Amino acid sequence: MAGDAKIILLHPQSPLRSLLMAKLLADGNVSTLYYALDVDDINLRDFLTGITGSLSRQHVTFGRQMNLLPKRVLDEPLRHMESILHTFIAELMEVAEGEFWLVLDEFDRADLADDVLRFVERLSHYAPARCKIVLNGRTLPRMPWLAMIAKRHAVILRDEQIERENLYGFSNATEASLKVLSLGPGYVFRDDYLVDHWEGHLPRLLLFFAMDRPEVTRNEICETFWPKLHINQAVNVFHVTKRRLHKAVGADVLAHDGKYYRVATGTRYYFDAFEFVELLLEGRHGEPDDPFEHWQHVTNLYRGPYLQGHNEPWIQERRDAYEFAYVEALENIARIWEERQSYELALHMLTRAIDTDFTRLENHLKLLRLYVRLGRRAEAVAHFRQLERWAKSKRRVLSSEIRQLFGDITA
Repeated sequence: MAGDAKIILLHPQSPLRSLLMAKLLADGNVSTLYYALDVDDINLRDFLTGITGSLSRQHVTFGRQMNLLPKRVLDEPLRHMESILHTFIAELMEVAEGEFWLVLDEFDRADLADDVLRFVERLSHYAPARCKIVLNGRTLPRMPWLAMIAKRHAVILRDEQIERENLYGFSNATEASLKVLSLGPGYVFRDDYLVDHWEGHLPRLLLFFAMDRPEVTRNEICETFWPKLHINQAVNVFHVTKRRLHKAVGADVLAHDGKYYRVATGTRYYFDAFEFVELLLEGRHGEPDDPFEHWQHVTNLYRGPYLQGHNEPWIQERRDAYEFAYVEALENIARIWEERQSYELALHMLTRAIDTDFTRLENHLKLLRLYVRLGRRAEAVAHFRQLERWAKSKRRVLSSEIRQLFGDITA
């Protein structure tokens, strides 16, 4: 059911959470590593110490590489996040052959640990395909679930079914006075009027950042937007930015409950990323009445790269995720056109998919086959040569299927 997803979140409101956990741990067909977060796991360093010790008792060789990391790396894990991630994953790779589970229980104990949440989120990018990470806790972790789901890095399970709507506990308001469109240049509308007086770009980006997750901490905002400032300076700039945001949209849209910031409960709004991801989930795991119209709707929502024109690291991560999903929608439309024997239209959709993401080699293979089917061998040869030059420049190896097809074309 999880498919390609690396992270499986057991929805905190699911009454079957305990049953699912028991069933998972009792499954003798799959190796399982289990760690219940401790009350002392309040930062990444303590979490890494705890999980390394626990997993070493379950698998005798686990921890050899983690324990060799220099003290300066473990003392400042946020600064050395990539090094720690790759070391931890190297440990996981040695655990077992075949698929295995890494279960992180009592995960709500990491609620205030921004660095722990970031570490687990990044695990979804780098963990081996055969590793599934299961999160179980009493709260919804503060992660960018929309982007993680779009990239097929995560799914949310509720009562053994993949959650497909109201992912953060509420639904989009179709008649909302506040409309936030992130796919494309990034537009905000208030009562159908474009909000264009932001006093700088940061208040606008702050709104998109807050809508991206169930909730965020002030430290998380400061570290994302002003990482080079002392925390006291960053907090002052944040409050100025927040006031400018509220002034621009004409409402106190960002609320604080003592721990977290989130979009104010009384604010009725529409966020295009919610609709985009919910449609993706319906297409992947549901049964749309008209699959062609459904995937067309997905592509229509994608007005361009996420927050086009900005290249901050967090924006680039979201951009890559939504672009991945957009290409998936184009692939589905191409498949349907091909099933209907509308080969020219299928070719057009595959060309759009390749123009968006040139790295998906399976789409090049499909395109070459369509060229052959349509008798356009010269274009097939030209495309293969372009692909060959790209692969050489990127040190990528073309599949034997692609090379065999090219050999057949030129025979």
